[in-house]
Amino acid sequence: MNVAARAHRILVDPAAEWAKIDSEPADAIHLLTGYVAWLALVPALSGFVGACLIGVVLPDGSTLHAPILQGLFGAAFGFVMACATVLALGLVIDLLAPVFASHRGFDRALKLAVYSYTPFWLAGIFLLAPGLRFLVVTSFYGAYLLWKGLPALMGTPKPKARAYTVVIVGCAGALTLIVAAAQHAMFGLTPS
Repeated sequence: MNVAARAHRILVDPAAEWAKIDSEPADAIHLLTGYVAWLALVPALSGFVGACLIGVVLPDGSTLHAPILQGLFGAAFGFVMACATVLALGLVIDLLAPVFASHRGFDRALKLAVYSYTPFWLAGIFLLAPGLRFLVVTSFYGAYLLWKGLPALMGTPKPKARAYTVVIVGCAGALTLIVAAAQHAMFGLTPS
């Protein structure tokens, strides 16, 4: 799979790409190693470079850098948790499917979770510079991708797709906040 081409197509023409994704076989290992692993590197490496090499400018004008080892462990943790988060979200999507008159199927739910997370991982590039971190809000485009993908992959009726999307986005937000809080608690910036 060409990761860059797939990411581009899902962002630019989601309806056509969801139809193509629906016809592809789903294999969790292939999705995780062939797509998630590559895109999850973006926030992991950007966060590492931003925290350790560029640093955070403090109000007094000084710059605080994370220790390299702390940054490496934090990046590794974030990378592993990216994989765990999409697996958990795929499970949530699958378990909630009957509530929203949708078809169950973990493989389809995982594809939906993985490809909907594309903007989130790509927005990780903004972790390079502290002044640009607010631009991670562009990752909310993933909610639109999810909304467009629910009818295609899960057979969600259009009237229920919006509510299903809101619930999944809430779950994804909660998972992301939990992971971010854990990562900050274990590997956050501390004066060295």
